[in-house]
Amino acid sequence: MMTRLAFFILLLLFPLAAFSQQEDSEMTPLLQGLSSREVLQPLKTVIVARDGRIIAERGYRGHTPTESVNIKSASKSIISSLVGIAIDKGLLEGPDQKVGPILKADLPVNPDPRLNEITIGNLLSMQAGLDRLSGANYGRWVSSRNWVRFALAQPFVDEPGGRMLYSTASTHLLSAVLTKVSRKSTLALAREWLGPVDGFRIGAWERDPQGIYLGGNQMAMTARSLLAFGELYRNGGKTADGTQVVPAHWIAQSWQHRTNSRFSGDSYGYGWFSREIGGEDVHFAWGYGGQMLYIVPSLDLTVVMTSAESGPSARTGYRDALHGVLAEIIAASRPS
Repeated sequence: MMTRLAFFILLLLFPLAAFSQQEDSEMTPLLQGLSSREVLQPLKTVIVARDGRIIAERGYRGHTPTESVNIKSASKSIISSLVGIAIDKGLLEGPDQKVGPILKADLPVNPDPRLNEITIGNLLSMQAGLDRLSGANYGRWVSSRNWVRFALAQPFVDEPGGRMLYSTASTHLLSAVLTKVSRKSTLALAREWLGPVDGFRIGAWERDPQGIYLGGNQMAMTARSLLAFGELYRNGGKTADGTQVVPAHWIAQSWQHRTNSRFSGDSYGYGWFSREIGGEDVHFAWGYGGQMLYIVPSLDLTVVMTSAESGPSARTGYRDALHGVLAEIIAASRPS
């Protein structure tokens, strides 16, 4: 398994995405002024793209949009895209497919019958019913010898399809499912299936003791690369040259309301949060510390913000401050 030191060394070692740029006279001063706000001290970079063109970008305190960062749980949205592509390719049946038969080798002895009721969709929407393995429980999970078995051995605290129980173990089980049905690593699938997306690349990515890539955390990517992924979704799953990479119907399903976060009240679909910001409907991926990918379909906007992994952005109010910055970007983007 990759050590933490190796992971962060590899953050610096891969090439970067290229986008056409067209500077916006209002947006650039807005981004420049963010550095003076005390609440935004963890902010590393902001990129704003409209209809596929970068109209403003800025790095803060020595950081640049072309350096690699650990996007943390924003990678859950990438796992969701791979599941959608696997369904389209016939490797998976669909969101209602049960995962028990796929992962049967890792089920506990005398398993709870409810394990056989958990579906692909339940894992995507964080409604598996199993006890959470994020937050305070994350350390003991990743210290275990077999992350998949440990996750499947957790007690049920709700029924499959019940309330949202945010857990990185759920998306890791999806990574294991993808590995089983394809007989390829999740990283190999990402490189193959998302390869047509200009500028998209995953760098370092942690694996579990069995070699399965960690679904939903510890993924290295540049802000530009995360922007390329966001542009793919904003553009209905198509690349700039019209290649359909992610099925358009899967994007619609992923953004559809399935449940709500008990912490923020935000809507959650298949690996994506949604809420109204600045008077517009926004879909977003969110990683620990404030790694954000926002898509504002009504304004053809894609916005990336990366931050230091200095603390839980929700509890400190930092995430809400980033939402506030997006609201300002939205206001500046509307036709006068």
